[in-house]
Amino acid sequence: MSFQGTEPSDSEPESDVNKTNMDKVYYKYRETLMNTSRVVDDMGGDPEGDHLGMGVIRKEVDLTNDEKQYLLAVERGDVPSTRQYLNMGHQTGLNINCVDPLGRSALLVAIENENIEMIELLLGVNVEVGDSLLHAINEENVEAVELLLNHEVARGGEEALFQSVPSTSFTPDITPIILAAHRDNYEIIKLLLDRGYKIDKPHDVRCVCKVCISGIKNDSLRHSRSRINTYRALASPSLIALSSKDPILTSFELSCELKRLSKFENEFKHDYEKLAKKCQEFAVDLLEQTRGSKELEIILNHDTENPIPLNPGEQPAEPITDKMKLSRLKLAIKFKQKKFVAHPNCQQLLASLWYKGLPGFRRRNVVCKLIITFAIGFLFPFLSLFYLIAPKSYLGKLIRKPFIKFICHSASYLTFLTLLILVSQRVEIPVPGTQSDVRLGLSDIEKLKFELRGAPASTVEWMILAYVAGLIWAEIKQLWDEGAHEYVHDMWNILDFVTNSLYITTLTLRVISYYQVKREREMGSPNAYLERKDWKAFDPNLIAEAMFAAANIFSSLKLIYIFTVNPHLGPLQISLGRMVLDIMKFGVLYVLVLFSFACGLNHLYWYYATLRAKECIEKTDTDSCERKYKSFANLFEILQTLYWSMYGLIELDHTELKEKHESQADEEWKFARSKLWMSYFEDSGTLPPPFNTIPSPKTFYYLLCWCRNKLCSCSKQQKRNRWQSIRKILKKVNEKEVRYQAVMKDLIKRYIMQKQRGPMRGEGVTEDDVSEIKQDISSFRYELLEILRNNGMKTPNPNQPKPTSKKMRYWKQLVGVNRSLSDSFDSVSVFVVAKFFIFFWYCLLIILIFLFFKKYNYKMFVKDIPFK
Repeated sequence: MSFQGTEPSDSEPESDVNKTNMDKVYYKYRETLMNTSRVVDDMGGDPEGDHLGMGVIRKEVDLTNDEKQYLLAVERGDVPSTRQYLNMGHQTGLNINCVDPLGRSALLVAIENENIEMIELLLGVNVEVGDSLLHAINEENVEAVELLLNHEVARGGEEALFQSVPSTSFTPDITPIILAAHRDNYEIIKLLLDRGYKIDKPHDVRCVCKVCISGIKNDSLRHSRSRINTYRALASPSLIALSSKDPILTSFELSCELKRLSKFENEFKHDYEKLAKKCQEFAVDLLEQTRGSKELEIILNHDTENPIPLNPGEQPAEPITDKMKLSRLKLAIKFKQKKFVAHPNCQQLLASLWYKGLPGFRRRNVVCKLIITFAIGFLFPFLSLFYLIAPKSYLGKLIRKPFIKFICHSASYLTFLTLLILVSQRVEIPVPGTQSDVRLGLSDIEKLKFELRGAPASTVEWMILAYVAGLIWAEIKQLWDEGAHEYVHDMWNILDFVTNSLYITTLTLRVISYYQVKREREMGSPNAYLERKDWKAFDPNLIAEAMFAAANIFSSLKLIYIFTVNPHLGPLQISLGRMVLDIMKFGVLYVLVLFSFACGLNHLYWYYATLRAKECIEKTDTDSCERKYKSFANLFEILQTLYWSMYGLIELDHTELKEKHESQADEEWKFARSKLWMSYFEDSGTLPPPFNTIPSPKTFYYLLCWCRNKLCSCSKQQKRNRWQSIRKILKKVNEKEVRYQAVMKDLIKRYIMQKQRGPMRGEGVTEDDVSEIKQDISSFRYELLEILRNNGMKTPNPNQPKPTSKKMRYWKQLVGVNRSLSDSFDSVSVFVVAKFFIFFWYCLLIILIFLFFKKYNYKMFVKDIPFK
């Protein structure tokens, strides 16, 4: 509010002018306060102060008596009285759009009571619809939603459906389709989708377009709420089932996106995580509806990105080979859908594929399993040689079975670890004519003279080098097949990369040291024959040994990855991985606290530490040179002192776990085991190290085929073969898509039926059912009264107030009975009397049915669900 004062004249003092202006402002302010008092007084408040319970502050417009009776008739379901009020509305000035004290119009009351006949009556006189469609969707009243949609189309055409209507109950971003998806009502969502409603995907959380910037600037809370409301609708299982061509893939992608949003918008992290979990559970529910192995294989082998991997000119793959790609399962592992992967259906299929080469292996006893496993493990060199020579033979195909391939790779890696142990224990394999033959039988003291700089590699070290070459080649092939993005997201691949890098560094330093010592010997330098104790601290040999020791540690830790297969050690391995991450998080806080204390102690003790160092240099006090006086010499020494003083001060006797997470541990273990199993289902990487570095005849055959395709790609025969292959691919893709869509349609039907039956089995008679029965009885009562009244019987008017006096009420009832007996028998027919008795038995039957269902805890009404 702004006020304008008069301009000061030259004759008036400046202080008087300011005083006059201030008086005007004060009088204006006092008048505003008086007006406010009058408003409060008119509204029923106390003018002397604000007291609770002394009046209605936010008072609605008073209703006339006809409007009250009109809303009461709608509330009771009295269709005849409501029709009478609507017909006489033009004469009495009745406002058919009036609202009750709760802000509900007659149409909203009818929608809440689910009185379809009343809704049709009100829509017939063109009452204001407003946000009634949203309320009908919120009440999940399918018939009311359909009536309102037809009414809007009849009045304004299809364009009227998409016009936004102001609402006091819902925010502007809540559209009919979004609200229906929030309620997850299959029928209403189907109605709205058929009418052309759709949900636009929100912009990215980091979007910087004009719309997003303007929304954040105007109201950041509404902008965030609008985003989460949209994603809550998109996560509706019914919406995904109706509008998505591939509901399982949509659930995977939406779940991954919601997890990403939970990290960006921490304020709504819990909501986004719940929605992500909801999408995961929907995919699991669809998987649970499979009825056999055939349906399960079609679902898990469906591939939308690369349906049939086929190069130009090649013939289509065999059905059995194409069937076992498990593309959808790989996608679930990629999106970390752990519940989906750990589902019994998936695990059963994976187990059957895993033990395919050994039928009946799981049913054998422990002794037989151990004998078979050790036999395959000891024979892995021979199986590898058979595969190199004849890959299509029986023994050559046997090593390609997943479980046998896993045993061979594990046996090969255990052999590699055995060689590392031999090197660490300085065990030599004698080879005639080499230095290893001379060292055989010598003690450790006698072997000291052989520790020279630039010594050549021993026989065991050459074998280790061959294994390292095989491991590096296997990692290169895995990186080529998976891609860099997928490769770096697996922590075990990072560990393999670090281990191989350490081995390469060791080899490089050993070669450098060998040539360096060789050159020194040619020059006659005495440094070439120094003993180990006289070597320099950064000698290449010493650094190589340090790198080799670290690589040995990481190689031994890789055994934990193999333990994933075991049901007892697998969950412990996963717990160890989670524990390491938590320890690293706590380590950051611990280092910060340690550094803070070290800075403070350094500030206190720097003078005394320097003084002790001076005394030690000047030899004035020999005690000053002791190690204990150097504990606080500088910041680094203080950090070491505080770290080592921590041990022995923490009591661990009372540390115990209070809670068990067996189900989650089992789920995590099955997910990790599935990842390991899937790595052995691939055709590549059949041979274990070091046999994988040997080129096989199959390698030369594939190389010749590749060269032939490249050189002959322009010939007419090659083009003709390519077009034939493309036709076969398209035909096969169409067949697979038809089968997949047929199976998915069946799964969705079963899911919807199970979803509809679930509450009916568990809840019994609810309060909504009782209210619906009461409303039906009330409506039937007024319809029967109308029929009796039209047939000449004297019926009471339910809208008239009853007499207050007991005598008066008794006298009027007696007079009413006499008049009805004298007047009705002349005009009423036998048909009306029969209807009266039918009404009586109908009410009695409803009460008996209600008591029966309440006793046996069943649902009252079952509605059929239409399917698309």
